[in-house]
Amino acid sequence: MVSLSILISSSEVSGPGGLFDFNATLPLVAIQFVLLMLILNTILYSPLLTVIEERKEYILGNLAKASEILAQANELTTKYEQELNNVRKEAQLEITNSQKIHKEILEIELNISQKYIDNLLDTITKDLLDKKNTALNSLDRIVQSLCTEIETRLSI
Repeated sequence: MVSLSILISSSEVSGPGGLFDFNATLPLVAIQFVLLMLILNTILYSPLLTVIEERKEYILGNLAKASEILAQANELTTKYEQELNNVRKEAQLEITNSQKIHKEILEIELNISQKYIDNLLDTITKDLLDKKNTALNSLDRIVQSLCTEIETRLSI
C-alpha cells in the first residue's frame, strides 16, 4: 500500500497541482493511517495496555499490603513500647521495694547487733565490777590482815 501511494504521489507531483493536489491520494493516506492505527492498536497497544494495567494493579496491591504491614508494625511497636514502659515501671517498683526491704533488714540487723553489743558491754561491765569488788574486798582483807599483823608486831 505504501508503494502504491508513492507511485500515485510521484505521478501527481509532475502534474499541475504539485504538492497541494488533493486527488485520490488524501483518502488513500487517510485509509492507510486508520488501518495502521487499527493494526497497531490490536497488535501492540492492547497487549501493552493490559500489561501496564496488570503492573499497575500489582503495584497497587503491593502498596496496599505494604501499608497494612506498616500499620501492623506500628501497632506492634506501640504495643511493645507500652509493655516495655510497664515492665520498666514494675522493675522500678521492684527495685524500690527491694531497697526498702534491704534497708529494713539492715536496720533490724543493726538493732540486733546493737542490743548484742549493749548486752555484751553490760555483761563485761558487771563482770569487771564484780572482779573490782572482789579485788577490793580481797585487798581490804589483805590490808586488814597486814594492819593486824603490823599491830601485832608493833605491840610486841
